[in-house]
Amino acid sequence: FILKSSTEAGSGHPTSSLSSVELMTALFFGGFLKYDIEDPKNPNNDRIIFSKGHATPLFYSLWKVAGAITEEELLTYRKFDSVLEGHPSIDFPHTVFPTGSLGQGLSVGLGIALNNKYLDKNQARAFVLMGDSEMSEGSVWEAIQLASYYKLNNLVGIIDVNRLGQSGETMLGHSVAEYSRRISSFGWETIMIDGHSFREIINAYSLAESIIDKPTMIIAKTLKGKGVSSLEDKEGWHGKALKQEDFEKAVAELGVFDKDLKGKIREPQEFTSSLKEESDKPKFTNYVKEIEISTRQAYGNALKNLYPSFPNMVVLDGEVKNSTFAETFEKEYPERFFEMYIAEQNMAGVAGGLSQTDKIPFASTFSAFWSRAHDQIRMAGIASANIKFVGSHSGVSIGEDGPSQMGLEDISLFRSIWESTVLYPCDAISTEKLVVEAAKHKGLVYLRTTRKETPVIYDLDEDFPIGGSKVLKKSKEDLLTVVTAGITVFEAIGAYQKLLGDGIFIRVIDVYSIKPIDRDVLLETGKSTKGIIVVEDHYSEGGLADAVREAVSSDGIKVWSLAVNKKPKSGKPDELLNYEEINADAIVKKVKRILSV
Repeated sequence: FILKSSTEAGSGHPTSSLSSVELMTALFFGGFLKYDIEDPKNPNNDRIIFSKGHATPLFYSLWKVAGAITEEELLTYRKFDSVLEGHPSIDFPHTVFPTGSLGQGLSVGLGIALNNKYLDKNQARAFVLMGDSEMSEGSVWEAIQLASYYKLNNLVGIIDVNRLGQSGETMLGHSVAEYSRRISSFGWETIMIDGHSFREIINAYSLAESIIDKPTMIIAKTLKGKGVSSLEDKEGWHGKALKQEDFEKAVAELGVFDKDLKGKIREPQEFTSSLKEESDKPKFTNYVKEIEISTRQAYGNALKNLYPSFPNMVVLDGEVKNSTFAETFEKEYPERFFEMYIAEQNMAGVAGGLSQTDKIPFASTFSAFWSRAHDQIRMAGIASANIKFVGSHSGVSIGEDGPSQMGLEDISLFRSIWESTVLYPCDAISTEKLVVEAAKHKGLVYLRTTRKETPVIYDLDEDFPIGGSKVLKKSKEDLLTVVTAGITVFEAIGAYQKLLGDGIFIRVIDVYSIKPIDRDVLLETGKSTKGIIVVEDHYSEGGLADAVREAVSSDGIKVWSLAVNKKPKSGKPDELLNYEEINADAIVKKVKRILSV
């Protein structure tokens, strides 16, 4: 089936699949994987993640033998209307998480194992098939460290050490002992085997079941293209399907087989749901108007208030919990909090795994550091994962820490993610309301918070729906509109007051929802004034101004941008806002320059 499906498709990775046949056949049909194919979402199912996602000819063939798909369906592999995509897609019901960008599957498995051991407290396990090439990825070692720290004996990794990568030999070749030495030094149980010996494979899975205080890594020496002499252990065959005549020769070489043979996967324990009913009445902190509090601190308060209404939420943090204020939640609900340490790629992957167990993960770090995990976030978008990413210390307004700590690309990063939502509150009330909106929303959400304290300007009874905005200042005499969000809302209000003294009226709009953006309000204000000035504490590329332009430019509305256009430096927040020309004085100057033309 591996050879037939890839030959029919005219593409694929049959050689990478052949090296793992015995490893996965023993797992699926040897009584080790416990899985209900009629109920893929059963929380008591073991989960199998193909981190080496290019091995889909094997992945789909296993499900064909298990009876989950037919041979006819298998032969739609890689075709436009098929859910059997070139790398595992979430559209195929037995895919736990989309893979193919290597080095991510172990983190996803870690998230599932964390859930099973510490949240649901069931007996289900996570199995992760990995390729030896992806062992060069740093995120793999981030996951290896953390899995040991949390003593995840329900996590089993399987490395297919077939020696050959895409363009040549891997870093360690067939040195399985070196893999074992390195991984065991991180606190894992390691088992070296011949990956084509059923006896050794079965013994390894049996041993993994008996380990009680640490994760297990099965390190299997294999041959790429195993079983077909023209392919076996040969370079130059990665990602190449056989032509029809070569396929027929290979099938003849493999010998007689029963293509109608069915394999049975062991049933899991009886279904018991750990999910709790969500309440629609979350609590909110009743902040005093004009009191100054940072939105990052309000985020921590919001998490604490939110949990009773969303009991399936879980909080992750990248060892900056005293800065993101995630520690506020940890102190109240320590059993729902997991420290991820300084490993943002792994944190994003773990959040992905948790999301596939129907949890609602909130993952927080400095907004600048999410750029390190862009690939994992990209894959979470492809997975339509229900993850809430939170970035604090956004923009130059963080002050003296300097540019390495300033999130200035984050809005652009998260706006580019498939079906993402991007929210940017300016005060404590809007923060708490938007955290609730994020929890209610099914999908990937990014919430941007600020280090600098800001005054509370909203009332507790105001609503902040996703896709909305707030018109803060408006009159019939408005000449221009200033559109802004977050920290620069207060600069825009300051500019309004200064211009009012000169008899100049401007409209001020808080676009707290950057994606989706409130196009109707922007179009209305753009047409009723001379145009829109966008002010943001973010680089000019890909941020709020570009979002506004995308919404209104086709209607001929003029858009001007005030953004971070100089390389930042250390300094006081007000000094930096002035230096980058995104403060009240810069807005006043821009308004007067436009009106003088």
